[in-house]
Amino acid sequence: MGGVLSRRDLIRILGASGVAAGLGGISAASAADAASTDDPDAFQGSVIKPQVIQPTGSCPALVGGKVIQPRRELPVLGQTDVLVVGGGTAGVAAAVAARRAGAQVTLVERYGHLGGQWTGGLVLVVVGHIVKGGKQVCQGIGEEMLGRLDKLGGAIIDRQPGANPTVDAEALKYVMVEMVQEAGVKTLLHCWGVDAVLDGNTVRGAVFESKSGRQAILAKIVVDATGDGDLLAAAGAAHQRCKYNIGLVSRIGNLDKIDKARAEGLKEPRGLGARTPVPGVRWVNMSGPEADGLDVSELSRLEINHRRFIWQSVQKIRGTRGYEAVRLLETAPQLGVRVTRLLEGVTRLTLRDFKAGIRFEDVVAVGGAVAANHAEWQIPYRALVPKNSVENVLAAGRCISAELKMADMIRVIPICWVTGQAAGAAAAVAVADACPARQVNVAKLQQLLKQQGAYLG
Repeated sequence: MGGVLSRRDLIRILGASGVAAGLGGISAASAADAASTDDPDAFQGSVIKPQVIQPTGSCPALVGGKVIQPRRELPVLGQTDVLVVGGGTAGVAAAVAARRAGAQVTLVERYGHLGGQWTGGLVLVVVGHIVKGGKQVCQGIGEEMLGRLDKLGGAIIDRQPGANPTVDAEALKYVMVEMVQEAGVKTLLHCWGVDAVLDGNTVRGAVFESKSGRQAILAKIVVDATGDGDLLAAAGAAHQRCKYNIGLVSRIGNLDKIDKARAEGLKEPRGLGARTPVPGVRWVNMSGPEADGLDVSELSRLEINHRRFIWQSVQKIRGTRGYEAVRLLETAPQLGVRVTRLLEGVTRLTLRDFKAGIRFEDVVAVGGAVAANHAEWQIPYRALVPKNSVENVLAAGRCISAELKMADMIRVIPICWVTGQAAGAAAAVAVADACPARQVNVAKLQQLLKQQGAYLG
């Protein structure tokens, strides 16, 4: 073939062969989009009109050896009825629940994807949604996610009554995006919630840091689904700070290429993990040491050490006769932080009450058993509401009000989705009735949750 291929021709060829991603696209369709420009032979770019940057006086200054942040006005990015901070399992469920109930919703997430530990943390197995006898008690929006994965094909395994299914992280990211888009949730990624906007003791929004700088979003109700209770703490809500095990999950591949003839007679190496929907790929959990998940030095140390340990562990597997083909596919982009802050709510979940089977009039969610070895237990609305006088902010996910002994019950994926849905629905009811979050009509909330498919016992 003579001549030189233009970029447009190259993109067309690579797009047709399915490898356009290598040149910066993600599919043949995106390659076609890139080629559909005024100049067909080049990618497009433009220079934003330069601005003369003058010191504003708002930068931190070194004064007497101390770093001082001057007072300044923050740009308001927008206003909404319900602001959900954190796009993990709880946050997505909260946002979808509130939007389906008629509220305007903005969902803000610090990473570039939704799902939190369920996706970015590679915690792929779903446990804690069923009870002794195989009954599933965690229903609603989270169950809808599982159902949608079912329909995709190859996105979930062990999806049957009484079982703990395992999902594919990329498929779940897609499902979550589809659900928030279909619901009409305004979604902002790459934004880290760093502070609460207060009017007296009432939360009126949150402050975010991003590539766009420091900005605020105002809201009638804020749902803290950060996992760490960042907004609750910033607003002054009483809470308990805890240390807990912090690990890092990984995925290994080529398990279907083990040379069984060469491996015969050998003990199976440790660290092969559990199967996933992708043939030959397994996910490997790690409990990790007890540490403070709010200490950046600790997080940095653990991240570095865990990644080294994982690499070395896989090399040991590869050094076993017959297992030479095994490969480390990925380490999770999110460190496996399990428990940091626990809200001091109007009601506090305790292990004693759990064992006694205490039931609550204001129940908004029901939890199951990690090993399907005990009865269901109830979560009251008051466990989402701060005990002290901080108003119009609700907890969702692993930071709800509970003693540390309950941590392994409340931090699992299904409990995050049911408490998230409860918080989102409650926020929508509060907005519709123009009342503070702690004064929500619980009967109306319970009726809404049931309409959304939740199980309340």
